[in-house]
Amino acid sequence: MAGKFVISKGNDGKSYFVLKAGNGEVILQSQGYSSQSACENGIESVRKNSQDEGRFEKKTAKDGRFYFGLNASNGQQIGKSQMYKSESGRNNGISSVARNAPDAKVVEE
Repeated sequence: MAGKFVISKGNDGKSYFVLKAGNGEVILQSQGYSSQSACENGIESVRKNSQDEGRFEKKTAKDGRFYFGLNASNGQQIGKSQMYKSESGRNNGISSVARNAPDAKVVEE
């Protein structure tokens, strides 16, 4: 099963997207966008930047769990991951984003 980007409207009126892997698990979530078109531009940025390993920022939370951010060429974060219990889980998440993002279809909820 292929991954997909799911666009939704938040309670704050902003548009958000998540990238789901083929198994339905959320592997990347966006910030809030003021418009649908800005959200779609964010998705295109994920497609492009996920293919550059240097755009992923590996991080560790204060509680010791691991996560990552995906940054655009201007350094702005365009998405972040869920929390992982291990570094290998986080690294697998990065690989999953790189694998799923380029061809993921876009759906609205």
